[in-house]
Amino acid sequence: MKSNLQEFTQNIIVTEKDLDELNHVNNVRYIEWVNSIAKSHWLKTASANTIKNYFWVLLSHTIDYKKAAFLNEELILKTYVIKAEGVTSIRIVEVINAKTNSLLSKSETKWCFMDAKTQKPVRITEEISKLFC
Repeated sequence: MKSNLQEFTQNIIVTEKDLDELNHVNNVRYIEWVNSIAKSHWLKTASANTIKNYFWVLLSHTIDYKKAAFLNEELILKTYVIKAEGVTSIRIVEVINAKTNSLLSKSETKWCFMDAKTQKPVRITEEISKLFC
């Protein structure tokens, strides 16, 4: 199923500010990366007019941590939307060690599509759905 989805990736290097007292990437940092890549994917894929008129709010998330990441490691953040219907979508974010190609974490987030003017949920348009699924 993944092959039909619109994947978006970013590469990052782990820095000292990403680490916790155990000298591996802090779990909170993964959450920040999930939010960051979702936002980047939206801003890169949607038109300026769409971005002006709509936004997403996070409803829930789960993250499964598989392996630790350490200072100076290159990571690949990969995201794709697996479902978009009604007013919600489900997005996956995988964090992968670029050198070993091993999965470090996988998250599933549920987002609500919002109208910028009314500040209320609105149905995901076919145009938006086609951009991401």
